Amino acid sequence: MSDAALDTLKRVFGFNAFRGPQRAIIDELLAGRDALVLMPTGGGKSLCYQLPALLLPGTAIVVSPLIALMQDQVSAMQQLGVRAACLNSALDARAAFAVERALLAGELDLLYVAPERLLTARTLELLDQARLALFAIDEAHCVSQWGHDFRPEYRELTLLHERWPKVPRIALTATADTPTRAEIVTHLRLEQARQFVSSFDRPNIRYSVEAKRDARAQLLGFLRERQGQNGIVYALSRKKVDETAAALVAAGIDALAYHAGLDAKTRQLRQSRFLREDGVVMVATIAFGMGIDKPDVRYVAHLDLPKSIESYYQETGRAGRDGAPSDAYMLYGLGDVMTLKQMIDAGEAGEERKRLERRKLDSLLSYAEMVSCRRQFLLSYFGESGSAPCGNCDNCLNPPQAWDATDAARKALSCVWRTGQRYGVMHLIDVLMGEDTEKTARHRSLSVFGIGKDLDQKRWRSVFRQLIAHGYLDVDDQGYGSLRLTDAARPLLRGETTIAMRLDQRRSKRERFKVLPAEVDDTLFERLRELRQRLAREQGVPAYVIFHDATLQAIASARPRTLAELATISGVGARKLERYGEAVIGVTSGQAEVPSLATR
Repeated sequence: MSDAALDTLKRVFGFNAFRGPQRAIIDELLAGRDALVLMPTGGGKSLCYQLPALLLPGTAIVVSPLIALMQDQVSAMQQLGVRAACLNSALDARAAFAVERALLAGELDLLYVAPERLLTARTLELLDQARLALFAIDEAHCVSQWGHDFRPEYRELTLLHERWPKVPRIALTATADTPTRAEIVTHLRLEQARQFVSSFDRPNIRYSVEAKRDARAQLLGFLRERQGQNGIVYALSRKKVDETAAALVAAGIDALAYHAGLDAKTRQLRQSRFLREDGVVMVATIAFGMGIDKPDVRYVAHLDLPKSIESYYQETGRAGRDGAPSDAYMLYGLGDVMTLKQMIDAGEAGEERKRLERRKLDSLLSYAEMVSCRRQFLLSYFGESGSAPCGNCDNCLNPPQAWDATDAARKALSCVWRTGQRYGVMHLIDVLMGEDTEKTARHRSLSVFGIGKDLDQKRWRSVFRQLIAHGYLDVDDQGYGSLRLTDAARPLLRGETTIAMRLDQRRSKRERFKVLPAEVDDTLFERLRELRQRLAREQGVPAYVIFHDATLQAIASARPRTLAELATISGVGARKLERYGEAVIGVTSGQAEVPSLATR
């Protein structure tokens, strides 16, 4: 690695050393070679193309799928003194022309472009006239038609290699299993690219899963332990998002709803509030998510099952991008399983795609019901084996109890069979418990009627849920929620095998993560956050583009009294030292009033 790169890392970004494979990746681009980078959220992917953009002649073109977040990415670069701009449909004609003129004049280090804008004849002709340093294809997993974020425009990005074969390319993603990685290589023509695959482990995230009892009350209990922290709550439907956000607001929590049913202006305003303010909870469908750069999201909660492990990992990965302790909390129930299976079966995709989606859902169900370390499961799913139990997920901290459910399982399976495999869970439970209803009247003569009175309704729901999760039962493909036996059920029914099930337990109230290290002065840290918030408001940018929490923590711990001392803090580059140094020193030295940017 050249001295110029190390100098740029310190001078511009304020870091003294590269992390993980960053150094090797940057070397590839500086040598004019392509790279494919798989690195978990918060691992420092962006630096891998931002730094070479400052060293290579010309402008780096960054393909980003989210127009709404481009301006914040640009703002973050401008805070560092980097000449950055974006080109997308949100710009009016005059602003777009100014950006195009700056590109042609060689006045930009980085230009962020949406894929659909990049593929227009006008933009391609514009790039033909410009000097190009590199192409960065962010969120590269969008190329996979089997993925959760498929964007057909990404498949056309192979033209970058065809039209500008000598310009190095870097494709980056935080989520890609082996098949998705192969699709990225094929469809982006990256066969010759060196692949950099970092560990998928996010040790700062605590994973926990609970069976639904009273989902809203469970969520409120979780959030009240984290009052004032930034968080995201995901729900499957727009209606549930609206109702949950309203309930949280009524409970005194600063919550916003976000989904595709809202008009564009409302979505933009709410996203801006979440990104730029502290203590806001965003309740959303997956319409809100990909590319969220807010580093201090302290938790991601799921009120419903996601569609796959990939979706779950990507969504939970939005917590703790700054490396500080964070939570991934999921509630799920039998209804989630049935809803998702019905959605898959009712979809218009071909049978091959449906089989793949069923397998992905089955993997997620296995994760939800497992009794061993959740982090081990996630790492194994993404090809990392041999890891030790993490000691930090719910199963490690509070090992679940198991019970011999063989007899109960056989009763449940027999009930499904004897009633003709035509009924849903609640009716089957009524039959097992001998409930006297109009609907069960036709089944009172069956041998299974009333044989399950030894268990309550909640336990039977758990039994059916786990039988589905373990593949003994399946949901019908007509959308009515009836259950049917699979081939795997036969040995269990014949007494040839046994089954143990996890016992649903209430979440024990544990001490939440202490986000601030012991050596950090809490009062000074809060004063620095107040300064950061004021500076951000003055400039109309998110607070985190001024300084990340990790940088403020380091400042609060070191208590620098001079600009020279402040310059040694990680995350304080030359431009930020020049712009904010005196204001920060004013806080650390205990000044009562610190002047704003406007008065200095």
